[in-house]
Amino acid sequence: MLAVKLVGIEQMALAEVEKPSKIGPDEVLIRIQSVGVCGSDVHYYADGKIGSQVVEYPFIVGHECSGIIEACGAAVFHVKVGDLVVVDPSVHCGRCDQCLGGRPHTCRNNRFLGCPGQLEGCLTEYLVMPAFTCFPVTGMMDATEAALIEPLTIGVYSVKLASLVSSAASVAIFGAGPIGLSILLKLLADGVSNITMIEPLDYRLEMAGRMGAFRQINPLKEEVLATVAKEEKLLLDVVFEASGEQEAVDHALKILKPGGKLVLVGIPASASYRFDMDLMRRKEITVINVRRQNHCVEEAIDLVASRKVDVRKMVTHYFAPEETPAAFAMVAGYKDGVVKAMINFGTELSGKG
Repeated sequence: MLAVKLVGIEQMALAEVEKPSKIGPDEVLIRIQSVGVCGSDVHYYADGKIGSQVVEYPFIVGHECSGIIEACGAAVFHVKVGDLVVVDPSVHCGRCDQCLGGRPHTCRNNRFLGCPGQLEGCLTEYLVMPAFTCFPVTGMMDATEAALIEPLTIGVYSVKLASLVSSAASVAIFGAGPIGLSILLKLLADGVSNITMIEPLDYRLEMAGRMGAFRQINPLKEEVLATVAKEEKLLLDVVFEASGEQEAVDHALKILKPGGKLVLVGIPASASYRFDMDLMRRKEITVINVRRQNHCVEEAIDLVASRKVDVRKMVTHYFAPEETPAAFAMVAGYKDGVVKAMINFGTELSGKG
């Protein structure tokens, strides 16, 4: 079967690997249909690491995927052969203190798809996963939408952690990439309308506006604090940082009102941020870290299946598996107006969305 492997910094290669021939009683064999190119995948592609997670080449990345169940173990009953499934890429143990405490996303023994030292990723034709990671969505959505459930869960969880007091809350999002847009879609579905999107790439800012962001600010062209304060004299209740940029954190602390919340969702390339502790302390800002998602897959599925959220709006490009190196180069270089690129192992054609 075909797989796409990282073989060096900004180097990918197509490879023929052996199709899985055995599955355990609690496992399923999945024929991959659609894979989303994620920002974390691009970190591994461009930098070879995220913090302490360092790639050992060759390695298969990818964790946003959907697929068709091709075989089921003897103890699997909630999915069946032929089902289209959403795949949760996080494999938790179910036994440690974190899992037993309702925090499987911080499982002590977690193994995550496409994460170095844990599990090879889903940029391959077939994948074996524990059945509990699979959620059937046949007839509810297509394969592309199903693959986009994973990033949407991050948006759902981020908004959940923010605990907005009402739909009238004033909110900003730094970064109009797929995660920032997923946060936007969840906020809009919850009836929150006073949303400011802050993004230096005009084409992404325009997409956010089309999707429903009330206000758009390009920080390269406008002074962020002055622009926000002109419209929101008391400043903002919540800021979601989804860009991974130090400058965004600096701006966020300035535009938050006293008692505001800073929700850190993006992954900084340097694995660290600096905080103006004088400003943050005087305002008593609450800082919330987001670790993937926790029990949000079903809600994300419901949002898409009910058509309250249209995740396809963020997709700009489709690629065949053989075009994966070009897809990663495009996303890493912010080329051709790319926002979300999808690799389709199924029937959808390659090209611009």
